[in-house]
Amino acid sequence: MKKNVNLKIVIIFFVIGIILILGLGTCYIFMLNQIENIDQSNVKLIENINEQISQTKLIIIISIVIYTIISILIGYFVLKAVVSPMKKLIKSAEKIASGENVKINENIQNIGAVGDIENAFSIVTNELNQKLSEVNRQKKQIETILLHMTDGIIAFDMEGKIIHINPAAKSLLGLSDKDNTFEKIFKKLNMDINIEKIVYLENWTSSEQRKNIENKYVNMLFAPFQDENDMPAGVITVIQDITEHVKLDNMRKEFVADVSHELKTPITSIMGYADTLIEGEYDDETRSKFLSVISTEARRMARLVTDLLTLSRYDNKKVETDVTSFDLGDLVKRCLEKLKFEIEKKGHNVECFVTASVPPIVADKYGIERVVLNILSNAIKYTPDNGTIKVYVGFVYNDAYIKVIDNGIGIPEGDLTRIFERFYRVDKARSRELGGTGLGLSIAKEILDKNKGSIDIKSKVGKGTEVVIRIPAKK
Repeated sequence: MKKNVNLKIVIIFFVIGIILILGLGTCYIFMLNQIENIDQSNVKLIENINEQISQTKLIIIISIVIYTIISILIGYFVLKAVVSPMKKLIKSAEKIASGENVKINENIQNIGAVGDIENAFSIVTNELNQKLSEVNRQKKQIETILLHMTDGIIAFDMEGKIIHINPAAKSLLGLSDKDNTFEKIFKKLNMDINIEKIVYLENWTSSEQRKNIENKYVNMLFAPFQDENDMPAGVITVIQDITEHVKLDNMRKEFVADVSHELKTPITSIMGYADTLIEGEYDDETRSKFLSVISTEARRMARLVTDLLTLSRYDNKKVETDVTSFDLGDLVKRCLEKLKFEIEKKGHNVECFVTASVPPIVADKYGIERVVLNILSNAIKYTPDNGTIKVYVGFVYNDAYIKVIDNGIGIPEGDLTRIFERFYRVDKARSRELGGTGLGLSIAKEILDKNKGSIDIKSKVGKGTEVVIRIPAKK
């Protein structure tokens, strides 16, 4: 294109010059014609005319040279003034076009010379508008994604200034508008980290850090990014809320520790009494006492293992339930009959009230019975002698319910949120003394969840506990 425009401009101005020169040549011919008509006797006049003709020839030659130079210079300057800015505009368009440069080049190559400059600008403008619209659309998509991400994203330039930050990052790190640089943010979090180490020593320094911020745990990943010339341009920080993961990990560690402790205690007792019996001779009463302890601890360990296996089956969804239709009031009464010995032993006054309008429920009868036995056993165990326990069976809002109210020792308010955790006990020593494994309520909740039921516990220390079990009734 450059060569074609340059050639056309030179030709245009050269033609103009030739026309001017031909005009001068015409004047020269006219002068020659005038000489022929002049009297030849006037020698002096002829010499003057000849001198003027010589000067005219020199002027014509000089004019040809000057017009040739002017034509070339005008073509060069026009090229610089019109075509070069246009080429720069095209290059800018190509940069914005990123990925469709060939298309723009083809459009420009198909444009004519100077006469089509307006058309050229129109095409380039359209291309730029299309590319800018595409860039804006992609930008809005990215901003929308970042806005609704649960993970925090912060982008810093090489000077540590924030390029972009989403609301999740501000919330997770507790940032304000004043925290607007890399140094301010991580100095506030008491973290020894800087951009240079991340960018230039990425392979030698850790790019991932975990931080406890108030009641949250966050994991921060630092990654450098580059510009179009593969030069370091800044750092992106990804912040993830791992509070639940940390809690689950801590629960897992506590669970392993509790299991180990719960198994170690009866095993130690069994080994100790067994070794004592082996090493010495004792009377029948002593041996009977030792064997009773061994038997009690063995049964306790067996219950613990059984409960663990039950929970494991529920966790792995390997529990096969036998869903049947049954009367909840009758089931509660049978459970009270099974616990009659424990009730009489502690002298409790137990009352059971069943309304006549409770419809049958469809659920795992064995599982629900196990839940009811567990709740009633806890009420009996943790209510002082001669206490009062009331049991209600009713129906409300499509749900059958069992309500157990006692006037026992109660549960502290701070422990109510954790009583369904595995091996969690309010009073570990007392629970272990009474034969509990610490898994009863966990199993009860798993059973009720599987049967689309629920359990709710309210309690006050020294006043008693109220447990409400809800199970969907048969429609």
